[in-house]
Amino acid sequence: MGKNHVTRRMLVLGALGLLASGCSLTERPRASAIAARPRPDPRFRRQEVAYLGPEGPGTIVVDTEQRYLYYVEGGGSAIRYGIGVGEEGRTIKGPARIGRKAEWPSWTPTENMMRRKPHLRQYAGGVSGGLHNPLGAAALYLYRGGQDTMFRLHGTNEPWTIGHAVSSGCIRLTNEDIVDLYSRAPVGTPVMIV
Repeated sequence: MGKNHVTRRMLVLGALGLLASGCSLTERPRASAIAARPRPDPRFRRQEVAYLGPEGPGTIVVDTEQRYLYYVEGGGSAIRYGIGVGEEGRTIKGPARIGRKAEWPSWTPTENMMRRKPHLRQYAGGVSGGLHNPLGAAALYLYRGGQDTMFRLHGTNEPWTIGHAVSSGCIRLTNEDIVDLYSRAPVGTPVMIV
C-alpha cells in the first residue's frame, strides 16, 4: 500500500489515540448506546470459501443480493467479505475496473445524494479523511471506459451496517476488510457487480 499504508495496528492505535486524547467530532456515545448497537452477523466475516464462478484469479465479484464480495484466488477458491450495499436501485451493476485507490480518502456527497438527502448539503465542501469519514480507511474507485462511475468499494465507520442495504450506492466493507482487499487488488483489477 505504499509508504503511508494503513494497517490494522494503525486503525486500532489511531482509534485509541483519539479516545485517549478526548478528540471527537461528535459527543461520545454512552456505554449503553454502544452496547445496544447490533454486531455484524458472523456469517459476514471474511473467510476463504470455495468459488466455482467463471471469473479468473484477481477478479472482484460483488453479489449485491447476497451481500458478499469475492476476491477470486483461482484453484476453486476466493476470499469472501461481507458487504453493505446501496439502497434499492442505487447500486451499479455489470463490469467495471479499479481506476484509482486511496487511503483515508476524503468524501464529498454527489449532487444526486444531496438532492435525495438534503441534510448532506452541510458536507458539500467535502469531509477530510479519517475515522469520522464515511469512506473509512480506504477506497477503491470503480471506473468504466476510463471514466469514474462515482461508485466505490470502501470502508465504513459503521461496521454494524454490513449485510444491509444502507448506502447511497457504494459497496461498503469493514475497515479491516477494505484494508485487506486494498492490499490484494491493484489499479486495473476487474470488478463484476451482479
